[in-house]
Amino acid sequence: MRQARIWHWWVAVGTAAIIGYFMLPADSLASTFAYDGIGLVSGLAILAGVRLHRPERPAMWYWFAAGQLVSVVGDFVYEYYDLVLHEEPYPSFADVFYLAAYPAVAIGLVLLMRRRGSRGSAGFIEAAIIAVGLGLAFWVFVLHPVAAGSATSMLERWISTTYPAADVLLLAMLARLFTGGSGRNASTRLIGAAAVLVLAADTAYSLVSLYWDADIPWINVGFLLSYLGWAAAALHPSMTSPGAGAAIGSGLRPARLVAFGVATIIAPALLLLPGVGADGIDRRALAVGSVLLFLLVFVRMAQFMRALGRQAGELERLAMADDLTGLANRRRLEQELRDAPATACPQVALLGLNGFKSVNDELGRPAGDEVLAALAERLIAAAPAGALVARTGGDEFAVLLADADPADAQRMAEEMVSALRAPVRADGRDLLVGVGIGLSGGAGLGPVELLRQAESAMHAAKVAGVTVRRWDQALDERSTAFARLGAELRTALDSGQFHMVYQPIVEMPSGRVHAVEALVRWQHPVRGMVSPAEFIPVAEQNGLIVELGAWVLRTACLRLATWRAELGTDAPARVSVNVSAKQLARPGFAAFVASVLAATGLPASCLAVEVTETAVFEGGPAVTALHELKALGVRIALDDFGTGHSSLGLLQTVPVDTIKVDKSFVDDVTAAGRQAVIAETLIRLTDGLGLVAVAEGVETAEQAAALTRLGYRYLQGYLYGRPVADPDFARVPAAA
Repeated sequence: MRQARIWHWWVAVGTAAIIGYFMLPADSLASTFAYDGIGLVSGLAILAGVRLHRPERPAMWYWFAAGQLVSVVGDFVYEYYDLVLHEEPYPSFADVFYLAAYPAVAIGLVLLMRRRGSRGSAGFIEAAIIAVGLGLAFWVFVLHPVAAGSATSMLERWISTTYPAADVLLLAMLARLFTGGSGRNASTRLIGAAAVLVLAADTAYSLVSLYWDADIPWINVGFLLSYLGWAAAALHPSMTSPGAGAAIGSGLRPARLVAFGVATIIAPALLLLPGVGADGIDRRALAVGSVLLFLLVFVRMAQFMRALGRQAGELERLAMADDLTGLANRRRLEQELRDAPATACPQVALLGLNGFKSVNDELGRPAGDEVLAALAERLIAAAPAGALVARTGGDEFAVLLADADPADAQRMAEEMVSALRAPVRADGRDLLVGVGIGLSGGAGLGPVELLRQAESAMHAAKVAGVTVRRWDQALDERSTAFARLGAELRTALDSGQFHMVYQPIVEMPSGRVHAVEALVRWQHPVRGMVSPAEFIPVAEQNGLIVELGAWVLRTACLRLATWRAELGTDAPARVSVNVSAKQLARPGFAAFVASVLAATGLPASCLAVEVTETAVFEGGPAVTALHELKALGVRIALDDFGTGHSSLGLLQTVPVDTIKVDKSFVDDVTAAGRQAVIAETLIRLTDGLGLVAVAEGVETAEQAAALTRLGYRYLQGYLYGRPVADPDFARVPAAA
């Protein structure tokens, strides 16, 4: 902050000093000392800027300060001739200092260019185009007239031409410095402005002296502003970090194109001016300059075209690659399939990760990216030589064998399964990520069909719980049936083809109906009764499960509210409604449940939401929704307990009230086997955790008796009634 204030103060005070100089009488002693004082203080300010900001490489600033101070010494020497000796000799000893300032400034500019970075030959060529074009104008209007003038001595002629020649040299260096398309900062711009002001003032002085032989004090404004600019560049905080140059072919902005265009047409434009070209020397200079400009522009355009070709190749490479893993992307995979010979038999393995969404949800996207990058490396290592490995989607990869047989593809898929089986290290922990692989291949199949078949097989592998599945016609038939059934589901919802049935959950040993589980049934007008095992997966797949589940919830709550009003204490205490993972993941699900309870007048404690272990295994929004339901007073039941991924682990994360012991543990509970031991262990577990256990699938009195002896208080199954629309709660059999 303090450094910025110093810079602002310098600009303000320096500007005021320059204005004050022009308010003093011209050629007075006061104006002379003011002019020399501004130059001297500016040179010292450059040194102060170096001490203030302490750049890593201060050498260029010392050279700029040297050029400034040497020029001021020249002013003092010239004033000595004028004010003390009352002479105005030309050339004089003052010219030694004036000319010595040019090399110092030139060295500083060279060091500045080296700090900004080189743009290679392209930068030199662009600078040469500008320098040659403007140099021709200098030659025609300044250098040649001075050289051809009637100077009284060779020394005077040499010095008269050295000043504009040095200006042309600095002009070329400035063109080299500022033809870059980027990398300039405030300090660098101030340096360029100061150098341009010196050139403009020198040029104006030469032209006035050559053509008008007049004394125009206002030319000094250029020199004074250049003094101010050099010091301002050194005092600005950005002086410590000159920007880097641009790459070849970059930054061809309109301003640069205009500069190149103007520099190129200067030579032919000069020939249109009256008198120019009449002199043989001018004509030869313009001819040589025109040829040189043509060659420079030709070489630069050739470089530019080569750079465009490289950039086009790089863009094509980037367009065909995945940003995260560096693998080929889907576009590249499809291109390879299109380019395959007609006689080839390409084989595609499409890999989809299982449970990857939970990694992103629970650990964050950076951890998910780590997993994807690690798996990509394993796939590259496991894939056969010459195979193309691609990332085709968020958590999907593909491997292409350009010409192989199904056995090769099967073997490759099995090797990839082995490579991906080990845990992946991400976010400081080991993660297991499952995979489902779909295989497809054959001659005469286009890219779209090959990938469609592989995707169909991959999804079938995931659904079936296997790792590798090859596409066959049956998968398409199943997909067609799914699509047809999905369309009919929409019609069924709109036309009221669904109805509800309820299965009792009895309390032991009284046998009283404690609760009912609400189950949906579909009475198709043509197919007849469609099993939930057929239409529920379709509804899950096409998203209609959300709308269907909402209807089920409203209907079940309304029915229990009606029973409570009609039967009083004989009505079930609770209704259980199955809820899918997609319903739980839907934003605002808990609020929807609350609105249904409010609309039906059913207390929250009379509703139980049943979820499967797979629905909440991945955590995230589903578990959050269950906590929100629990806060409402709704009870949570974990269905099919013991058959999922990590049943005991879920008891720590899910706010469970009830576990429903799966039928597989009930079937053989009467025998002295593992099922009986598990059933006994589960009831002890629930008692210890303060949970309620419901045994499902009770079909015989012997099973009921055995479960009751083990301590189960709530039983459900065909023994107590099949699901029906209007259960007769009074006819439920008592305990055995």
